[in-house]
Amino acid sequence: MAIENYVTRISEAEILKLVSYFPVVAIVGPRQVGKTSLVEAIRSKLDKQSVYLDLENPDDLVKLNTPSLFLEPLADQTVILDEVQKAPQLFPVLRGIIDRNRKPGRFILLGSASPDLIRDTSESLAGRIAYHELKPLYWEEIKALADYRTHWFRGGFPLSLLAPNDEYARLWRMNFIKTYLERDLPLLGLKADPILTGRLWQMTAHLSGSLLNMENLSSSLGIHGTTVRSYLDFFESAYLIRRLQPYHTNIKKRLVKTPKVYIRDTGILHQLLGIPSLFELAGNPMLGASWETYVIEQISAILPDWAELYFYRTHQGTEADLVIARGGKPELLVEIKYSTTPRLSKGFHIAKEDLKTQKHFVICPVEAGFPLSEEVRVLGVNELYALFG
Repeated sequence: MAIENYVTRISEAEILKLVSYFPVVAIVGPRQVGKTSLVEAIRSKLDKQSVYLDLENPDDLVKLNTPSLFLEPLADQTVILDEVQKAPQLFPVLRGIIDRNRKPGRFILLGSASPDLIRDTSESLAGRIAYHELKPLYWEEIKALADYRTHWFRGGFPLSLLAPNDEYARLWRMNFIKTYLERDLPLLGLKADPILTGRLWQMTAHLSGSLLNMENLSSSLGIHGTTVRSYLDFFESAYLIRRLQPYHTNIKKRLVKTPKVYIRDTGILHQLLGIPSLFELAGNPMLGASWETYVIEQISAILPDWAELYFYRTHQGTEADLVIARGGKPELLVEIKYSTTPRLSKGFHIAKEDLKTQKHFVICPVEAGFPLSEEVRVLGVNELYALFG
């Protein structure tokens, strides 16, 4: 478990808190996001010794041929099981071990997210397990290491963001996509032709920031809409895409009910779009959509527990990029614009009246925020915590 070039994750404190209370903590997220490095970094902070097993390593996997015999003597240690989706048969065994000696911090499970992993742990370990999603590195974690434009272009996967130059970053992203399509997604349970899923992933990239048109996707791919939906469900469960739902509670207008779709990491987005550099991105028609994708992921990484994300759009053209609600009630309205001199549309002001929100912001590529009006403030990406201040 090497942690060379490890970037301290803000998630560390939350995971240690969960470990101090729950018998099992599962850290999930896409491959190469830094789960193993994070756990190695916090091992010295655990209140007891720990044992690490990589279930992709045949030598470690064979130790669990009789899991109770191996795990029972480790009751006073934290057992870390990496790539745990490789051994779903372990979950009922872990439940029995925990129930015989229910103490916090018995197990830390690391897994590339999949529907099977979530379902198996939820059924076997209900009431005993806490989940934590580890996202790609976000701005607050790396602002001392890179400027936000590099972060935006390369994305938050450590080996892309921290590569010595853009070419190495590009090669890493290219191989990440290829390996995910040909190996990782099938291993996680997506039974489909990698060429087909690759086309769907690329088409989804071209839709990032737009309404999800299932009919166009299914027609272009030549497959049934229910099949496309099932593939997208899997992509979302694997934390590769985000579907943002429209806000529609108690609004007496004809509202759009189709979700918007986003590629969750902008480095992967730019690779799928074939954009080789920041210079090329600046002249690309996807520039605004890319910026919106980036900002939404940075906001999602710092959301308080109470916050719910939506967008707002009516059939009359009124729209807002982001609605942040508490208990179903809108509190914040956010517009995202790639401009240092933003102008708000009439639709934004109508949305403000429709939703009765109390705080209103525009997120722009600026170094320091400023008031745009008495009710609206411009923020840069280094000021996003002010949304919830």
